[in-house]
Amino acid sequence: MTGAHTDDGAIRRAELQIVAGSVLISFSAVFVKMVDVGPTTSAVYRNAFGALALLPLVLLRSDPLWKGWRQLRWVLLAGLCFAADLYFWHRSILYVGPGLATLLGNFQVFFVAAAGFLVFHERATLRFVLAVPLAVLGLFMLVGIHWGQFDADYRRGVIFGILTALSYGAYLLCLRAARREPDRLTAMANLALSTLFTAVILLVVAGARAESLHVPNLRSWIVLVAYGVLCQALGWIIISRTLHVVDASRAGLILMLQPTLTYAWDVLFFHRPMTPLEVGGAALAMVAIYLGGVRPARAAAPPMSS
Repeated sequence: MTGAHTDDGAIRRAELQIVAGSVLISFSAVFVKMVDVGPTTSAVYRNAFGALALLPLVLLRSDPLWKGWRQLRWVLLAGLCFAADLYFWHRSILYVGPGLATLLGNFQVFFVAAAGFLVFHERATLRFVLAVPLAVLGLFMLVGIHWGQFDADYRRGVIFGILTALSYGAYLLCLRAARREPDRLTAMANLALSTLFTAVILLVVAGARAESLHVPNLRSWIVLVAYGVLCQALGWIIISRTLHVVDASRAGLILMLQPTLTYAWDVLFFHRPMTPLEVGGAALAMVAIYLGGVRPARAAAPPMSS
């Protein structure tokens, strides 16, 4: 009987940790909107500060950072995909706002699932079959009905949001492939290296676009440090270390706090106007993302760390 109580207590603690991690990550898009730097520059600093937080933890754990070129190629490719994810997502945030940009990015669950069906020959679940039309309907209610009334930047932001989902889905698949290697790095080592590579790639992109890395004020420095350390490092660590303890459906539901809270922060902090149609579309899209992302095993899909 005591063991059962202990198990229940461990599950409750794990659920609270997933809630805490989701709350931390929900501020990612808010931080991007707050800083007085360009979208590529904020992505560079997110990953630079994230890597500075993650690498010492990997070294303290004595996790190896090298297991051969076969492992490294997936980590490098993951860094490239994550750089594309942040490139598109940060611009989507500036064009359509944190809430919609994050919701669109969470459509990655459909790209990851589609790859699972087509590449890894996984079976489509009834949840996923139901989720697809719900997602399409929710997206149409959000942006489809009034598409012709939006200006060019808003339409560009929606397209960038979909590209975010595609890029982030590819990033997750690369990390999945890296973890399938027989002589593999730990999950934290993979994250630390891919974060470092992402920072380097985005630094090159910023140089090519002549985007200044200058941070004009202390407030922006504080926000960028919080963005990298809290969202890129701490939020992911808190969630990933407890996901295996909680049932997939429960964990998936808790993880939906992240896009839901980001939408709430968009309305609260940036006064985003919301019509009843948009509220309904956002709710449908979130239900679809939940249904599409949950698997029957005792694990949940990786959190949207963007």
